[in-house]
Amino acid sequence: MGPAERNGMGDKHSEKMIAPIVITAIMVLYYVGFFAVCVVMPIPIVLKLLFGLLPLGLAGVCIFVLVERIGEIRSGEEDDLSQY
Repeated sequence: MGPAERNGMGDKHSEKMIAPIVITAIMVLYYVGFFAVCVVMPIPIVLKLLFGLLPLGLAGVCIFVLVERIGEIRSGEEDDLSQY
């Protein structure tokens, strides 16, 4: 297998997945860090849950959107959008 064959569609899809993965990792780390700070703060438990669970929910949404985006990249749907 030559270099041209190795740099086919698999590598192209991998390159398109790097940015969403990095951004999602940064966002999830931010939200988990925010949750950790909320848990440590000396505030009533109701406020800890209110302010803590929202960032965890957003982290879950970020991961869900990443999984959806990876599916789109693998299926080639992002190329369809460029036609419009």
